[in-house]
This record gives sequence, C-alpha cells and structure tokens, in this order.
Amino acid sequence: MNLKEQIKSTGATFTPQGLADFLASEIVKYVDTDTDLTVLDPSCGDGELLLAINRVLEDTRLNYSLRGFDTNQTYLDEAYARLELIDPNKVRLEQGDFLELVDLSDEQLSLGFGDSKELSSVNCSADIIIANPPYVRTQILGSQKSQELAKKFNLKGRVDLYYPFLISMTESLKEGGILGVITSNRYLSTKGGESIRKYLVDNYEILEVIDLGDTKLFDAAVLPAIFIGRKRRVGSKQKVKKEAQFIKIYEELNGYNGDLTQVNSVYEILKNPESGYFNIGNKRYKRTNGLLKYEANSGSTWQMLSKSELAWASLIQKNSKGFVGDFFKVRVGIKTTADKVFISDDWGKLGSDSPEKELLKDLISQENIDRWRVNDKVDLKVLYTHELVEGKKETINIDKYPLAKQYFLKHSEQLKGRKYVINSGREWFEIWVPQNPRFWKMPKLVFPDISVNPRFYFDKGGKIVNGNCYWIVAESAEKEELLLLIQGVANSNLMTKYHDLVFNNKLYSGRRRYFTQYVEQYPIPDPDSSEAREIVTLVKKLNQTKDEESIQSLEIELEKQVASAFGVEAVLTLD
Repeated sequence: MNLKEQIKSTGATFTPQGLADFLASEIVKYVDTDTDLTVLDPSCGDGELLLAINRVLEDTRLNYSLRGFDTNQTYLDEAYARLELIDPNKVRLEQGDFLELVDLSDEQLSLGFGDSKELSSVNCSADIIIANPPYVRTQILGSQKSQELAKKFNLKGRVDLYYPFLISMTESLKEGGILGVITSNRYLSTKGGESIRKYLVDNYEILEVIDLGDTKLFDAAVLPAIFIGRKRRVGSKQKVKKEAQFIKIYEELNGYNGDLTQVNSVYEILKNPESGYFNIGNKRYKRTNGLLKYEANSGSTWQMLSKSELAWASLIQKNSKGFVGDFFKVRVGIKTTADKVFISDDWGKLGSDSPEKELLKDLISQENIDRWRVNDKVDLKVLYTHELVEGKKETINIDKYPLAKQYFLKHSEQLKGRKYVINSGREWFEIWVPQNPRFWKMPKLVFPDISVNPRFYFDKGGKIVNGNCYWIVAESAEKEELLLLIQGVANSNLMTKYHDLVFNNKLYSGRRRYFTQYVEQYPIPDPDSSEAREIVTLVKKLNQTKDEESIQSLEIELEKQVASAFGVEAVLTLD
C-alpha cells in the first residue's frame, strides 16, 4: 500500500508545511540554552515537523539531534526519504507506539501496540517537543485498548487521543524544556476540556496559545490550536504566571466592511504581528491579539480577550444581576436513539396505519426553530411514548394504542437492537431520554445546539423539544417574565458578541455552539430595572409580530435597551 493509500485508510492528518514552519520558529524563540538539544516528535508521520524545526535550527549555532516515533512504517519510510539530506548522525526514527514507550509507573503497563524496547528511554529525554498528535477519540481503538489507555493515563469518559499524548510528552520533556503542539481547539473553552486545561496549567509556564479556529488549514474537519509552554521546574520558587500571549484567527462572516490587509495565506496573517482584518481571495479573516488569563491550579475556562474586549465584557458582568444558571437549569431535549422511527414531518403518508393522533406531539427541532417563532411549514411531530399518571412519568401502555403498537412492531428489529434500553429494564419501544412530560405544557425557552445566529424561541404551546436543542422551563408566572427577559438578551447582537469573546467557540462557516455551560453563564440585567421591563415589553411584541419591517424596527430598539441595561453602547451590527 503506497503512502496516499495509507493516509486515506488510516485517516491521518499531516501538518501543512506553512503551519509546521510557523510552529518551529515560535518554539525556537523560547530556547534559552546553548547545550546540545534533543528534539522529539512523538507521532512524526511524514516528518514535516522535524523538517521544519531542522530548517530553523540549522541557522543557529546550536547542536541538536532529531528523534521521531510512529507506529506506521510506511510513514517512517517517507520521513526518512525526506530527511535524507540531514546528517544521519542527527536523525533517529523509530517504529513504535509512543504512548507505550513512556513509563508512568514502576511497573510499566503493556498496551499491546507492538514489541517495545527501552521502555523508559524517552522519559525526560527531550529539550524540545514539536508535535501534531492524533485527535481521534480513544474509543475508536476498541474497548480493550481504550480501557488500557484509561488505566495507564487515569482517563475518564470520552477523551481525545491527544490528551494521553500530552501526558506522555510532558513525561518525556526535561524540566525547562519547550513543548509546541498542535491540537484540536475544543479543550480551550469546553467543559470537557477542563481536565486538560488544569493539566497544562499545573505542568507548564504557558507561553503562547494560538486558536486557528475555522481557518481550514487541514483537509479534515479539524479546528486546530497551538499550545507552546515551558515545562515547570520541580521545586522552583519562580512566581507562577497567570497570563500568556494569545492569537485568535477566525473567518469573518458578519459583514465587516472596514479596512482590509490583502494577504495570500493564513500563514501571512500569523506572521503579521498586528490585530486586524485580512483578505484572502473572497474570504475575510479577523486576527485578535491579547492576553490569555487563567487561574493557577484550576481547569476553569481560559479568557482570551484583548484589553478593550476584557474591559467591555467585565463592565457587562459588573452591571448584571446574575447569570442564567443562577435562576434556571438548562436541559437538553429528548433523545430517541432512533429518530427515523420516532420523528417525521409526514405521518400522514402512513394513512390509516398512522399511530394514534394523541401520541403524535408537536416537536421543536433544529430544522424549524427561529428566534421569535417556529417555521410552521416544517410540521415535525414525535411519536411520544410517555405520559403523566398521577403526576408521575410513566411509559404508555402500548396495548391501548393498537396502531402505534403495529407501527412499532414493523420497526422492532431496529428498536430491539437498542440493547441499552432493554438492559436498563425499559420497554423496547421507549424513547431513550423522554424528559419529564410535566414540563412540556409550561412556558419554555428553546434554542438549537448549533446555529449561525442566536435562535431563542419562547414556547407556550406545549411543544416537545428535540435532542438537538436545549430548553429552559418557567414553573411560575414570575419566572415566565424572567424567561422573556433572557430571550431578549440572548437574541441580541450584544450577547452574540459577548458569547464569541468570552466563550471563544465557533465551528466552520461561522456556526456557534450553544452549550449548557455557555448559556448558563449569560449575564442577566436587573429584572426590576426600567430597561429590563422595556426589554420584556419589546420581546412580547416580537413574539407576536409577523411583519419583517416591524420586527427589524423592534430589534433595533431591543438592542438599545439591552445595551442600556448593561451600561454599554448598543451593538447594532456585529464586526
């Protein structure tokens, strides 16, 4: 199998040369020793990163050697071919699994990835590590390998493979050594990345973090980030820094029409030291420079804001009464684990075989939700398998609904294939996560998990919420007014700007993630203020208005009131 076939079959993602050159140059800036250097790439692939750092180091007076590992011999053969012009005494490439080679305990656990020699030879061996480790979830390695990795690296839940690589690279780095690594950017802002952030803070003086967001530098759907840090020296009395340099580069999709710097690639933007807007062909990018702030011994979210951005966000927080999570629990919608069976926008096509109408409930989903209304043209309904009996959630008695029973039996192979439902003592035809039917008739605020723009919709029609959306329920009249206030704030340009700056999480094409952990941290102005009461009045009008021109006029007034409530200028357009 040739190299291209190997890459396709393994799903490998090699580092582009421009990114490799940039990372190598940044790493060498922080080298503060003139002793012989050992440079290590634990997953070297075709050798691009080793080539890049060799190009930088050969222009210095430093003595150095290059060491690379990979499990794939075809990749190593390609790396050897590309590195052949370098002094062979400087290059050492080895086939083997780096995660197995690093010794984390007195009795090394064999992971079974291959025959290993010199099990501890990599520990504390490198002065520089330059890496682009695999981003895949450990689960795809199979249950046995996943369990062995979890045991060795003390991992819990679903984690990306680059996390055990980070641990292994840290063990392989000498104290004071420099780590420069390309990873997914997910750990920067998600709750799931909390343990990674804490690990990096505990073990490194953070030097730079570069979020390359949706720049599409890789062929695969990877949202990359660069971390550069110096391994902490044990027992050092040096004061722990709580900030570092950061750069963010994201595609600008908000219609910015100001000054643009023309460049040929994202790498030119990286090399340009200034913040600003850049143009590449028909795409525009925004670069932001600033200070990354973090708490020592903590996995809390890192703030990546410029000085002016931090001042703006801090003023909003200062003038808030609290956060959404102080007043409400944010829930996720139902999860059927067999959507094609339970959800349809055309139940009528079944004719007389359609399940009983009382079981077919209106459904709010990613496809039909907007900020002030739902799209009635998308008539989604879910075959809902639960009901309230004396105030308690119960599974329906399927024998009372012969049409639904007949329908489920037609799909019994798929439904009974959900062993986790049956093994948990549930009926084979049940929705896996039905949520509490008691809440559906209550006023609720619903918003999709992924969206380009905020779409917080207020429902009083008793609709059920799909699993690709989140929702907040109001259990009293007082809470209903507060829910309307949140709707107005959450749908504003101001809160969209706040979301982008504080949570720093975007997907490709400008899409945003509206995780529970983000929305629960949305600031809320004082509900008793005149501005808050006016926001609620405007939202009630917006929820009832259908004329687009009137909606636009009301939204402008809403922006002004939201800004006034937080003591900042109105955000009439996003830039």
